[in-house]
Amino acid sequence: MATMTDPPERGFRLSQLIFDTRYRSMTIQVVAMILIALLLSWLISNTIHNLEALGKDFDFGFLGQPAGYDINQQLIDYNNQMSHGRAALVGILNTLLVAVLGCALATVLGVIAGVLRLSNNWVVSRLTAVYVEGFRNVPLLLWIVLIFALMTESMPTPRDFRGEDGSSMILGESVAITNRGVYIPNVVFSRSLGGNEVAAPEAPAPAAAASPSTNMAGTYGASRIATGGAGVQTGQNNDATSTAADASGGAEAGEGGEVIPTSSVWDWLLILAVLIAGGVGAKVLGTRATHIQEATGKRPMTLPFQIASVLVPVIVVLLLLGASLDKPELGGFNFDGGVHLRNSLIALWLALSLYTGAFIAEIVRGGILAISKGQTEAAYALGLRPGTTMNLVILPQALRVIIPPLISQFLNLTKNSSLAIAVGYMDVRSTLGGITINQTGRELEGMLLLGLFYLVLSLLISGVMNIYNSSVKLKER
Repeated sequence: MATMTDPPERGFRLSQLIFDTRYRSMTIQVVAMILIALLLSWLISNTIHNLEALGKDFDFGFLGQPAGYDINQQLIDYNNQMSHGRAALVGILNTLLVAVLGCALATVLGVIAGVLRLSNNWVVSRLTAVYVEGFRNVPLLLWIVLIFALMTESMPTPRDFRGEDGSSMILGESVAITNRGVYIPNVVFSRSLGGNEVAAPEAPAPAAAASPSTNMAGTYGASRIATGGAGVQTGQNNDATSTAADASGGAEAGEGGEVIPTSSVWDWLLILAVLIAGGVGAKVLGTRATHIQEATGKRPMTLPFQIASVLVPVIVVLLLLGASLDKPELGGFNFDGGVHLRNSLIALWLALSLYTGAFIAEIVRGGILAISKGQTEAAYALGLRPGTTMNLVILPQALRVIIPPLISQFLNLTKNSSLAIAVGYMDVRSTLGGITINQTGRELEGMLLLGLFYLVLSLLISGVMNIYNSSVKLKER
């Protein structure tokens, strides 16, 4: 009887890297990676060689040098003696402000326009179509410049608000719309976490120095969002504040003096933290109500408790901080106090929101049309009204289709905010990517930092939206 044995295994051969399908794709990837690494190495080496030939080095030390230029809109303390790094941070915050405001307003406009475009009312659907086609087919830069020009040329000047026959403020004499921007009330705190300045009662300083409404750029953090219009700085109030502080004699000023309401970033961070905690509490209440509904068939009333869990803690914190409103008041040549929203900010915000909202409207319309008509017919058969059907049946299902392209629109809006330079809005492109580079000659380092900022911000937006997308997508067992 013959005995069969297994043939000896053949060893690995280099030819398998090309001819064996198990290793071929890996070989191609390794070769591609080596070629890319060599290309990058050549680019970096060539760049360093050229920089050395020009007498330059690769250094980020310029971020610690004095900036030497002013920024007309600030969310944090800044002056021209501070560093380029601080100026870049101010620009980053200005960019984040426009991105957040723009994404919020564009989403609201887009959802409303997308739903209205499907309306059976011929006038409403056609007007919405005009909005969508008009904005998405005209370059964004033209809309930014057009809105800025309309606000600058058509709005009244501050001096028009003088006299009984002049222009008047709106919303209880608290909001002024001028050709220099919009002035709105500012929330200030008499027990700010950042500390309050105290004006001594015996100080010979002018009475205006002790008035909360005149201390805008010096102590009110939120008011720094825009200082003065057309180059008029309300920093004159800094002089008033410093005069009061000098006259009060430093530490002795706190004895029996009047507390000047102000606000700091710590106040708003505390309020934001309390607001987030309240939202989490409301979410927990809603989840508990859902579990009870699934177990018993009856859903307990939770809406009043959810609203209270969000609002009550915030109100308590505001009371503890001594919150009050600082309304803008007409001073010598301009309004003092409150928050000044410059025309450049408003024009950029509105243009970005309207332009991106037109694209979001089409995304929303497509998402709604992707839902089967049987869903609508089933909801009507159950007695639901059209509005309720849209809110509870159609839109929740359409979100699975809407959110992925919506992420791209948010990213586009954020990156399009770099067009702010057209109207003089000082975002990160204008500070770090503009004036700082021109003054220091560090164009390579500046552009790398600028690109890194937009990359990180875009990845953060994508990550947050992907998490939300995962929470609303269809769950499969």
